[in-house]
Amino acid sequence: MSTTLQNKPQNNYKAVKNLLSKGSTNAKTIKNDLETFILYMAPSNLSGFNVCPFASKGCIKGCLNTAGMGIFSNVQLARINKTKFWGYDRSNFYIQLANELLKIHDKAIKKDTKIAIRLNGTSDIDHIDLLRRYSGIDFLENFYDNLLFYDYTPNPNYIKKYQNSSFKLTFSRKEDNEEKCIEVLNNGGNVAVVFANELPQFWNGFPVINGDDTDLRYFDPENVVVGLTAKGKAKKDLTGFVVR
Repeated sequence: MSTTLQNKPQNNYKAVKNLLSKGSTNAKTIKNDLETFILYMAPSNLSGFNVCPFASKGCIKGCLNTAGMGIFSNVQLARINKTKFWGYDRSNFYIQLANELLKIHDKAIKKDTKIAIRLNGTSDIDHIDLLRRYSGIDFLENFYDNLLFYDYTPNPNYIKKYQNSSFKLTFSRKEDNEEKCIEVLNNGGNVAVVFANELPQFWNGFPVINGDDTDLRYFDPENVVVGLTAKGKAKKDLTGFVVR
């Protein structure tokens, strides 16, 4: 049984019952074969705290923050509140997140199964490192291998940092980082690219797989482009974020 961590709360935000959402409740992860949990925050600086330091004009405009359940104001307010929790009280945020992950891990152990975790649904934060710093738990240790952590990021530093770990990161192409995308692919990584229409077979010489079939990037082959079709606001993109 896992040990519950405790810390003294502050009152700069409303208490958050659950930081993680079940993947079955949103369009991104509902197609995943494995049970999935995802963390949604308010992207960019919508909350007053910038959780997307590598955001470009294109990805800000095309962000899926308002897709699916995100269209509702109560969902937006909840995401802003979570992000203020993160901004004002970092220690308690990660202690709560660690406790939620420990419960999920216990569940995975009891069921003898794997559960997928995506901590950046609409943010780009090194949660794994911050969990280690504030809770003292390294969720990438072998003991927690029933939890499969995966994510997308436009931050090349994260890609390099976790390249040889069990944390599966897919680099995100934007209108201003295509050269870096080619470098990531040449180094054995994968890159997510948003296309306006049908997915091509190849992009810059690398094979394209359909990333819309599932959000679970954990089992993708190496050196592939994860093709995603433009959705929502991204359909009208003119910045170059969407490949036409």
